[in-house]
Amino acid sequence: MEPIHLTTERLLLRPFTSSDVPAVHAACQDPDIPRYTSVPSPYTLEDARAFVGTKCPDGWRDDSMYTFGLFSREDGRLIGSMCLVRLAELRTPERQAELGYWTAKEGRGRGHTVEAAREVIRWAFEDLGVERLEWYAEAGNEGSRAVALKAGFRMEGTMRSKIVYNGTRRDAWIGSLLPSDLGRPTHTPYLPFPGRG
Repeated sequence: MEPIHLTTERLLLRPFTSSDVPAVHAACQDPDIPRYTSVPSPYTLEDARAFVGTKCPDGWRDDSMYTFGLFSREDGRLIGSMCLVRLAELRTPERQAELGYWTAKEGRGRGHTVEAAREVIRWAFEDLGVERLEWYAEAGNEGSRAVALKAGFRMEGTMRSKIVYNGTRRDAWIGSLLPSDLGRPTHTPYLPFPGRG
């Protein structure tokens, strides 16, 4: 897919460019980002260059990962990063994807990531035909969970031993969002289990 731009009231969501490398590098010095994501630690300038110059463009080109930089429309500063991953499942009857994100320390607590998530979710459901969007994070990552809940995800439980961090397996929280949760139609009928709590 050709990379696209999305906008919200306060944000521009766009592919990263080489001029964003210093801001990405600076943001990923915050220990909470590598602690709760797959970002390398320590995070070097070369890591930022590889992410911006190779990983993100390759993801758009081979339809494996659609990554957006989240930028303030007011002053252009980097707020964070958001992506849709597991896109191979869009080409199967399951039509699923996963939403992931990180927020620069200075951008937290202002609702920017929720605002961006709602726009990416809209795009995923309307334009990509996603029928189940998943989110997961290490159990205990309250910030990521708060964003997911505000964006409409429903928590489904805890997956045991899902994430490996520093050589130790850890549990993860998982949530999902269906088009019907937001009053949107879906192509494939859904038959919920009658005993579902």
